Amino acid sequence: MRVGIVGLLHESNTFHSEPTTRGHFTSDVLVAGDALRERFSGAHHEIGGFLAGCERAGIEAVPIFAARAVPFGPITDDTFEGLWADLADQWNRAGKLDGVLAAAHGAAVSGGQRDADGEWLSRLRALAGPMPIVATLDAHANLSARMVRAVDALIAYRTNPHLDQRERGEEAAAMIARTLRGEVKPVMDGSFPPMVINIERQCTSDPHWRFMHEAVEDFRRREGVLSASLLLGFPYADVREMGASIVVVTDNDARAAREAAATLGRALWRERSSFLGQGLAMEGAIEEAARSPGPVGLLDMGDNIGGGAPGDATLLIEQLRKGSQRAFACICDPIAARRAADAGTGASLELAIGGRSDPSIGSPMVDRFRVVRLDDGRFIEREVRHGGASRFDQGLTALLEDRSGHSIVVTSLRVPPFSLGQLTSCGVDPSRFHALVIKGVHAPIAAYRETCRTFLRVDTPGITSASMDRFVFRRRRAPLFPFEPDAVWNDAAD
Repeated sequence: MRVGIVGLLHESNTFHSEPTTRGHFTSDVLVAGDALRERFSGAHHEIGGFLAGCERAGIEAVPIFAARAVPFGPITDDTFEGLWADLADQWNRAGKLDGVLAAAHGAAVSGGQRDADGEWLSRLRALAGPMPIVATLDAHANLSARMVRAVDALIAYRTNPHLDQRERGEEAAAMIARTLRGEVKPVMDGSFPPMVINIERQCTSDPHWRFMHEAVEDFRRREGVLSASLLLGFPYADVREMGASIVVVTDNDARAAREAAATLGRALWRERSSFLGQGLAMEGAIEEAARSPGPVGLLDMGDNIGGGAPGDATLLIEQLRKGSQRAFACICDPIAARRAADAGTGASLELAIGGRSDPSIGSPMVDRFRVVRLDDGRFIEREVRHGGASRFDQGLTALLEDRSGHSIVVTSLRVPPFSLGQLTSCGVDPSRFHALVIKGVHAPIAAYRETCRTFLRVDTPGITSASMDRFVFRRRRAPLFPFEPDAVWNDAAD
């Protein structure tokens, strides 16, 4: 048996004014054929799980095409169509296949395709015909009915931070192996309660998730249920599908899939008030950080690179630099990085750092800095971390220090803080600082909990702000909780 491996992954923030282009994919992942196998073999990513699971099941994995870009603005139409053309071309070169394993994100948007994942998965179905397709989704997917119709089974990550991506890839491979052997026939259904889970409340290890974890796990253990997934949703995509959802896969029992999804959807709906944001303001966070045992990780939710933000906000670090406790931040600013490199290691120079993308997230930080170290920005992460990546490239990188001993790492490329290698690769010991500004919400915790004794999620402004009332939505469903707090859901009409 030969099973094709494909992937097209992007989390598109529609509130970002700059689009995602082909260059963004090229700088992250854009591979085909044997290069796909080389890139993902042994990786903690779901595609690594596809490869390992196929080998375990005695199936030939046929690497076809994979593309991934760091979250940013919507994908341009020509980029989306170009990526699809590349995938289709590689498909035609792959020879006869018996099934497909597909890695999708579930929150991709292009200019002409608001449900970009539903679109490319539907096109994949047209190519594949009746052969089984099992696909994985990020836990932040905005599930659409079109995605559900396009494939035989959808399996989503169970954790946030996402630490189980490889396991879900292996699960998908095991399911397609059983399907090809005639042992099971996956069918599925989804439930779409009209609710949004605030990004601040999406850490799946927090206590308010215990009830739903137990409810979903109960269905997974039931006879005839092949998979059950809870989708948290991605709130920064202004699309009709935005919000939380449930998908259940059963063994040839459409009614059971429909009833299980509806039951879990109602359970999630009943808990909707527990998913409202808590909203720790910046001033309160700075005060709490000062009296908390360090190192303290200040999660800059409004400048969350993993949600598409620019990574150059200065508000938090500027406030911390006014205090006496040593602080650290990593800021994406290729102009400042180049100026530091031109000055050279050991030089002292006046620099304006960050604050270039939007005045609401801070002005450029102007001061005299010493260039402590210069680096090429490449590093390897060997532990299981959010996102499943092991190779990172943040471009030309400079470690800078101001006159008060606060440190700034300035990068040339946007890299989410999923690995401590972002610091340690350029000589930073995070334990030396009382406060670290971390441009994320939950994902960085998987790495930073090794050094931070306290985490504070800070409701900063920006295109990934936790305060949803800062955004103007034009395409979302209505009513939708909590935008319409009195929303009523008739799940029978879903």
